[in-house]
Amino acid sequence: MRMVVKFAGALLEDPAALQSISRQVAELVRQGHELLVVHGGGKAFTATLARMGIGSRFVSGLRVTDRETRDVAVMVLGGILNKRLAAAISEAGQPAVGICASDAACFLAEPMVHDEVAGGLGYVGYLTGVNLEFLETLWRAGIVPVASCLGLGADGELYNINADHMAAACAEFIHADRLIFLTDVAGVLDGDKVLKVVSTEMVEELIRRHKVSGGMVLKLEACKRALAGGVRQVRIVGGNLPRGLLSAANGGKGPGTRVTPMFPAAASAASG
Repeated sequence: MRMVVKFAGALLEDPAALQSISRQVAELVRQGHELLVVHGGGKAFTATLARMGIGSRFVSGLRVTDRETRDVAVMVLGGILNKRLAAAISEAGQPAVGICASDAACFLAEPMVHDEVAGGLGYVGYLTGVNLEFLETLWRAGIVPVASCLGLGADGELYNINADHMAAACAEFIHADRLIFLTDVAGVLDGDKVLKVVSTEMVEELIRRHKVSGGMVLKLEACKRALAGGVRQVRIVGGNLPRGLLSAANGGKGPGTRVTPMFPAAASAASG
């Protein structure tokens, strides 16, 4: 089975969670699954910018990215965090390699359109293509590709891509069977309860009722894209849950929140 697993950046800052999830990734590969790991790192990115005296500005949850900010993104996302995660998976017993957009032109991007202007947010892009042949070469060799959320533009520039959107687009482009978002919360929450099932039809209502906000809105939008693109199962799971990734990857009810194209009647009691 082919899967995309997206690590929240916060999990990369938690040594215990990083080690636990890396071991689960290694176990899934040993079970015969093909995994593409995508990671974020917004908090570490913001902290590094602050240390360098560079401010951060967001529009609709997306970071406005000038050239200087983009270069820091490459340094943090494509550098230290990417290599930290690849190293942890390799240490868990499964060879992994950190890849960036420019490596074999593995992830292609175009500038994001904002206010009807392409590049209106600077070097912010959206994924337009994946070098699947390159990824399949790694999988055949038993190597886990670990992707930073960057894309290579036709102009030769690197573009910062929202990690949730990139994971969903990757799942569509590589024809993944499952997409799993590992977060620093237990799933989609209604107060302190985890919603076991959320349909794409419910997303707008959850936003309107202020049940979800910020990064979870972007995550749910990404889930909708993945399902519309043919991914059969999408789940949002707490990365700190013991064996949470393994449970989610092996189907069934599992932990966290399952996002579906339509709300099944049997799941009318969504929380618990």
